[in-house]
Amino acid sequence: MAAILSCSSSSTSSEQHHRAFQFSHVLHFLFFVIGLSLGILATLYFRSYSLLTFQDSLNYIPFNPSPTPPPPALSSPPLLVNETTSPSVSVNYSTNPSTASVSLKEHKLLVHNMSDEELLRRASMTPQVGLPYKSVPTVAFMFLTQGPLPLAPLWDKFFEGHEGLYSIYVHAHPSFNESQPPTSVFYGRRIHSQAVYWGTSSMLDAERRLLANALLDLSNQRFVLLSESCIPLFNFTTTYDYLINSNQSFLSVFDDPRRPGRGRYNPQMWPQINITDWRKGSQWFEVHRDLAVHIVSDRKYYPIFQQHCHPPCYIDEHYIPTLVNMLYADLNSERSITWVDWSRGGPHPGKFGWPDITDEFLNGIRFGSECKYNGNTTSICFLFGRKFLPHALEPLLRVAPLLLGFDP
Repeated sequence: MAAILSCSSSSTSSEQHHRAFQFSHVLHFLFFVIGLSLGILATLYFRSYSLLTFQDSLNYIPFNPSPTPPPPALSSPPLLVNETTSPSVSVNYSTNPSTASVSLKEHKLLVHNMSDEELLRRASMTPQVGLPYKSVPTVAFMFLTQGPLPLAPLWDKFFEGHEGLYSIYVHAHPSFNESQPPTSVFYGRRIHSQAVYWGTSSMLDAERRLLANALLDLSNQRFVLLSESCIPLFNFTTTYDYLINSNQSFLSVFDDPRRPGRGRYNPQMWPQINITDWRKGSQWFEVHRDLAVHIVSDRKYYPIFQQHCHPPCYIDEHYIPTLVNMLYADLNSERSITWVDWSRGGPHPGKFGWPDITDEFLNGIRFGSECKYNGNTTSICFLFGRKFLPHALEPLLRVAPLLLGFDP
């Protein structure tokens, strides 16, 4: 009997040990699964947090072209870094732009090697409205030139002391090798360019290239197209306030029934573009960010103009005015803010040199017209003027302190 009891007790003890062993394995397995799950979740969280932090840091660097919203892992060529350095700015912006405090710090200029197609695609993905957190709205001054900038000293005076409220982009002929001195605002501001030929679509390609590069900087809210023969007619503060506070873009658009207008329409553009849609206007425009995005995003109408608008149809006078008239008329004031003199006739406007630079002449341009600004009548209709010859620089610098309000 004792033997039987002893055997039964031994069997029970063995069974308890076996169950304890199984329970221990189950606990270890549960702990392993829980630990593995927590590890995966933590890894995904920190990777997501790092990526968002990195993207945010890209979005808020002034003057650093970066597409927004930052797309995941695009198959575009990598950015190339130019070793030239240039001042970057961070600005604490108050309600008055003239009281903005600006601190400068060095950063490396980025020069991309994107094709035009990739550049336009990225620019078309950027937001049409809104600014990065705590960013200052800036005006992009885009210079379409053949090469030198003979009036650069005047523009240097214009921009002086207003760092952080503007950005500059220069599209010059790719064979042009001269550069501005490091003290100039134009130093290091050239973008990748291609040759431009008057009266061809290469002119519009260059304009869209300038817009696309400028759109990559999310701080840029207004975009002005200028040439090497343009001058400012007012000081920077007046110009900046006029543009930033406007509720419309400034693009010359009108219906010209004459041969130089509707007479340039090609019936092969129908049905996408009707002659009643056809408009003419000045090449030199100023547009808000939303309209700039629309222009670089167009894939429907631009190819039609490239195919069917050739001299005597000049694409730079008809494409953007017609596009805006058809689709975005409510965004535009239908007038230009760049003064030009066509009174002498011919395919090119009048030119002005040393003898023309007088107080009376410049004030006639500055205050000699009436127009609408945000629904109100004003005599300030033009902020820029052209065509001013290189030898006009000296008298312009002489009258600038008193007449234009620049510092001497």
